[in-house]
Parts: sequence; C-alpha cells; structure tokens
Amino acid sequence: MIALSLAEIAAVVGGQTHDIPDPTAQVTGPVVRDSREVEPGSLFVAFVGERVDGHDFAQAVVEAGAVAVLASRPVGVPAIVVDDVQTALGALARHVVQKLGTTLVALTGSAGKTSTKDLIAQVLQRKAPTVWTPGSLNNEIGLPLTALSATEETRFLVLEMGARGIGHIRYLTGLTPPRIGLVLNVGTAHIGEFGGREQIAQAKGELVESLPPAEEGGVAILNADDPLVRAMASRTKAKVILFGESDEADVRAENVRLTDTGQPAFRLHTPSGASDVTMRLYGEHHVSNALAAAAVAHELGMSAEEIATALSEAGSLSRWRMEVTERPDGVTIVNDAYNANPESMRAALRALAAMGGASRAQGGRTWAVLGKMAELGDEALAEHDAVGRLAVRLNVSKLVAVGGREAAWLQLGAYNEGSWGEESVHVSDAQAAVDLLRSELRPGDVVLVKASRSVGLESVAQALLETGAEGEVAAR
Repeated sequence: MIALSLAEIAAVVGGQTHDIPDPTAQVTGPVVRDSREVEPGSLFVAFVGERVDGHDFAQAVVEAGAVAVLASRPVGVPAIVVDDVQTALGALARHVVQKLGTTLVALTGSAGKTSTKDLIAQVLQRKAPTVWTPGSLNNEIGLPLTALSATEETRFLVLEMGARGIGHIRYLTGLTPPRIGLVLNVGTAHIGEFGGREQIAQAKGELVESLPPAEEGGVAILNADDPLVRAMASRTKAKVILFGESDEADVRAENVRLTDTGQPAFRLHTPSGASDVTMRLYGEHHVSNALAAAAVAHELGMSAEEIATALSEAGSLSRWRMEVTERPDGVTIVNDAYNANPESMRAALRALAAMGGASRAQGGRTWAVLGKMAELGDEALAEHDAVGRLAVRLNVSKLVAVGGREAAWLQLGAYNEGSWGEESVHVSDAQAAVDLLRSELRPGDVVLVKASRSVGLESVAQALLETGAEGEVAAR
C-alpha cells in the first residue's frame, strides 16, 4: 500500500486510536487479513469469522512487524478501533484509489471472470505496472484488499467483481469506482439465488451504471454476442465498445478454430488493425475472453499486434482452471475443478472433445469426471440432465458422475441420450472416482475434472497426478 500514517488512516475510516505511542508512524507494507501474510510495516485487519477471530492474533502480528491492527475492539497492542471492520476496510480502499488516480478496470459476468481478468492483467502488464485481483477474491473483502495492494507505480488496477444478489456490484463500485467497466455475459450461475437471468442481468448491469460519462473518460465494454449484455448500453452514459464474433463488434474475431490440441486460434480485428492469435489456453470459450481483454487493451492504447502477441503468450494465473498436465505415462489430466456452472461445464466438455481428437487417432479416450453444479435452484435437474446429454453428443468416451443426487441426474441424462453401455457411470465420492480411474486409464487418455468448488473434485485431479507410470508425481 502507499505509505499512510496511522493518524491519517484513523481519520479516513472514522476510527479511534488505542495503544498507539506515535500516530505519525506509517503503514508501508501490505494490508492483510491473514496473520501468516504479515510483513514489517503491515496493517492487520481483524475479522471475526465463524471459526477464527482475528483479534486473537493481534499480539502475534505486531510481534511479526505489523504497525497496527484495524479492529472492532481494543486488543492491547497498537490498534485503530472502528464500529465495523469491513466498512472501514472499504473506506480505506476508496481513499487510496482516489489518492493514486490509477486507471481502474472492473469486470463482471456469469462465467469466465477470473480467466478474463488474468488475460487483461497479462496484456496490460506489458504496457505499464498493473495490479489485479488474485484468484477469485472478488467480494466485499477481497476487492478492497486487492485495491490496497496498489502503489504509486501502479498504472492499471484490474478488479474482478462478483455478485450474489442485486446491489452487490453497486456496493463494490462505490468502494473502487471504475473508469472502464466490462460485462462478459449473463448466464445461469447463481440463478437459484437471483431467481432468473433477467435478475442476473440487472445485477451485472450495475457495473456500467457506475461508470463516468463518456466526456469524463468512462468506457463500457459489452459482449455483442449476448443480447442481455448488449442491452446494457442503454443503462450507461459511458462510451460503449462492443466485442465478440458479431460483424457489428468493434473488437471481433474471424476464422475462429481450434488446434489439434484444443487451443483456440483466430484473426483479431480492432479499430486500429488486425493480427493473428494462437492461444496457450484450452477451449474455444477463451476466444470471447480474449476479445474482452483485447477491447480493454485497445482502449488503453495498445496496438493490435501488441495485443495479439500478449494474448498468444498468456497463460493461466489462477489454479484449477483448465490446468493441463501430462503424466509420464501419457495420460493428460485437465483440472478445471475450481468451480462450475452450466455455461462453463459445456465449454469445458467442448474443450475436452477437441483435445481428444488427436488422442483418439492413437487409441486414447476422453474422460469427463463431473460433479454437482451448485446454486441452480429449480433449474438444477434440467441443467444436470443437459450436461449429461451433451457429454454423449460430443462423443466423450467415458462419463464419471461423482456424488449424490445431482451426479445421478448427470448420469441419467447421458443414459437417456444413448449411453447404455459402460460409457457412463455414477460413483459415490471422489475416492471411488480415483479408484476407478487408476484401474482404467491408459496412455493417450485425456481426463477432465470439473464441479462446483464445494464438491472438492480437485482432489481427484491431484490424486491422479500422483499416479504416473511409475507411481511418481508427474507435473509439466
């Protein structure tokens, strides 16, 4: 964080200083909520969680070098005491962002937020120092913590914004007001909480409503291929840039195709020129993500050639998102187990089918190890059934549905679509899936592992990676 005195922080957050001998002492290190991340000069934020109370670590973090604790009660060490720690953290983030004057890019969407954020970060980093959301820390705590990691050198701040209901994104944009706002798509993720896609669109569109008008530099970047997103143009006074495969898109892709290994390639067109892209990431769904990143980069002054080069060299910065590893015995594991919704599940299955093209020619098979998609409400049965059917239509060799009721629906969908033999199977838990795969996999097979985060199927991928041809850990 930029250097701020304890007195200034107390004034910004409306707090009282306790046990602080020198109010002019400065916070020069990171603002953290995890005591293990404390460094000399840090400010430790003491949250009260369901299992752990951050106030209990106050003495330890000060001994480790923290200048003070942001707390909701006196803790016997230097502290700024406030009524609500979360509100104070947000106020501090807003103060720092305004003081820095960095260009703030915010993005949201039902699917692909983290992958797109990682692409934007890697492209913009080539132009100037950039800070971005780590992983999926996109809520009312993670977002201000990310913003507070910016420094005087930071030129671009890229923030992912998630929403669990109407008003959430409006709250986040109040903490860190963006100049550029990007909406990727409106899908069915969290539809059980929102109640419908129209409600999801209402929530996501709060981002473009927060932008400054065009004459003050506000830019809304919208997906031309998603009608609900495109309609958000009427909800903003910012300049509107469209991306997608539509002919009307300002930043668009032509000649989209997949390589033999399932990696997307296309001709990128921007208002200032065109250039070819071949991505390192897997799956055609990354074309839309790449176009969104390209639209942001073009708006910030990068050429088509610079953007294409950056996109072609960009990788995944976040764990368990189409993480591809080949074992020494020739089995390929695709760990996409961080999260799942109907849109991302379909995209991952199509990527698996593309990746399996070359392996089939040599006798390899494709395996889809799938689990529950959470928070679908009344749509859960239909969506799980549809994913099971899609696995059959894509000619996935083996479907392994893992878990309880939702997994049974996946397997039933596959069965009803025509998987009557051994092409699909329902197993009770992750260990049963591991046991089955260890006994069945052979060189050339490609295994996709995907489910909602709560299912924890990353354990399946990790177990399989520890089972190479000679039982050794295999990682590429």
